[in-house]
Amino acid sequence: MLEKIKKIDPLIVLLLVGMMIFSTLCIYSATIHTKYEGTHISNLRNYAIGFVCFFAMALFDYRILMRISWYLYGVCILLLAGIFKFGSELNGAVGWYKLPMGFSFQPAELAKFALVIVLTSFLYRRRGEYLSLGRDVIPIGLIVLLPFTLVLVQPDLGNAMIYLVIMTAMLWIGNIRGLQALIAAAVIGAAGFLFISTFDNMKDAYANFLQETIGKGHWVTRIATFLNPDAASESESYHVNNVYRAIGSGQLTGEGFLSGTSVHKDFIPYVYADSIVVLVGEEFGFVGMSLMLLAYFLLIYRMVLIAIQSYDLRGAYMTVGIVSLLVFQIFLNVAMHLKMMPFTGITLPFISYGGTSLLINMASLGMVVSVRIHQEKPLPYATE
Repeated sequence: MLEKIKKIDPLIVLLLVGMMIFSTLCIYSATIHTKYEGTHISNLRNYAIGFVCFFAMALFDYRILMRISWYLYGVCILLLAGIFKFGSELNGAVGWYKLPMGFSFQPAELAKFALVIVLTSFLYRRRGEYLSLGRDVIPIGLIVLLPFTLVLVQPDLGNAMIYLVIMTAMLWIGNIRGLQALIAAAVIGAAGFLFISTFDNMKDAYANFLQETIGKGHWVTRIATFLNPDAASESESYHVNNVYRAIGSGQLTGEGFLSGTSVHKDFIPYVYADSIVVLVGEEFGFVGMSLMLLAYFLLIYRMVLIAIQSYDLRGAYMTVGIVSLLVFQIFLNVAMHLKMMPFTGITLPFISYGGTSLLINMASLGMVVSVRIHQEKPLPYATE
């Protein structure tokens, strides 16, 4: 046990501790003198549980987890399906289970982790050989399609998009053929071009369809505001403009921690959660945002090194999958607040308030560290 503990990457632990402190300070600033005051205490509690998950998963042999990957996937599908009967609604989406003692659980977050594990197990059968379209690529697409559909109709577009990113990264690291990747890229590019070129004429039809199917016709408004902000009405661009104004007001060094002139407290909803980057930009400025992104870079850098140095394909596959979901979440959350992407509900990893998201991210990082610890040891009571 002591030998395992010594192999835990100290920089990853140090970065997590730093993010815990920074996250708690930001949440405290965002919620003080509001009805959410005290949320920073819950954040510390979530981090305490998260560190338990992190170290437990780090000391656990990740290869054993691959044995139950399909069971884990099956449980996630059942949880995602059951949410429509037993789940609770929050912010217009039915995506949470209410638990005792005020806790809640979002199965869409667990499904990210389960997808990485089951796709790692699936790809490992090929031992690095080129993937076959019928035997590998299409089945992987179907594996992802089921949870993607269940999450999309909750509706939760942000997490559904992450599933597609995970699939793309896993196909890439799993050695998809260049021609297949080129064809897929061409199809996606053509579809994107067709969507954008016809959007102005078809946006009412898109909005009606989304409203009737999943009750989210306003997604079209967000896309329209992003594609053509000058044509958006004041009410449609209200949130985007206030976000941009708040971040811009921070300038180089920010208005200061607990700034009394903060825009975010009066004009930005859920600034302690999805929009916490607005607070970072306003109170800590460009310097604060840059240091936060540098911390993310160092974290991802250490994870990529673990993937490169892994002698076991399962470790490399799993690490790349986890890196992809974290990088996409970071990029999407920051980009949508800088008018680089349309708005969608997604948390900023390790900084935003969110119990399930934090615990799953901490457990995922623990599994990456497990690759570093166990990659050179034979699997207990089993052959490779």
